[in-house]
Amino acid sequence: MSTEIRYDARRERGMTHTATTAQVGESKSIRLLADLTMIITGSLVIAALAQLTVPLWPVPVSGQTLGILLAGALLGARRGTATVALYIAEGAAGLPFFAGGRAGIAVLAGPTAGYLIGFIAAVWIIGTLADRGAMRKPAPAAATMLAATGMIYLLGCSWLSRFVGTEHLLAVGVYPFVVGDLLKVIVAVLMASLVTSRIRR
Repeated sequence: MSTEIRYDARRERGMTHTATTAQVGESKSIRLLADLTMIITGSLVIAALAQLTVPLWPVPVSGQTLGILLAGALLGARRGTATVALYIAEGAAGLPFFAGGRAGIAVLAGPTAGYLIGFIAAVWIIGTLADRGAMRKPAPAAATMLAATGMIYLLGCSWLSRFVGTEHLLAVGVYPFVVGDLLKVIVAVLMASLVTSRIRR
């Protein structure tokens, strides 16, 4: 009898372990699916915002930077960076996702390429600090997004200087975007604060 009891106990433990392993695997699959859904959706949101443009040369004013700010603030460093990387890959592959409906690998060698690289750096900065709680209060959230926007300008202008030189660099690479980017930061901070406050509830 005692042998049967020990056998049943071992079998029960084995069944429990198998069930637990299955639950863990199912949970990982659900998380992966959720991550992929957020990443793909985020890339499409950025693409949609990129179509809101004022056609300046050589760098158009567009809404895509709002998408970059929100991707970092709401998705964090890992998913946010993946979202922007996917967005750039989609545009490079030929989908009309870049500002003004542009597409193709040639965009990655054109005047705006530095800004696209800046998007990846910016979303990583915002996401990393968001993962540490920077989006919970407006002041640190705004400071984070302003710093990330500055990184976009830095990398964007560094590359743009190859096309326009340094004399007119700020006039075409920074000044046209400052007011709009400040407004985008305000909107992104408000949206991030709203989402994080609801999550904490």
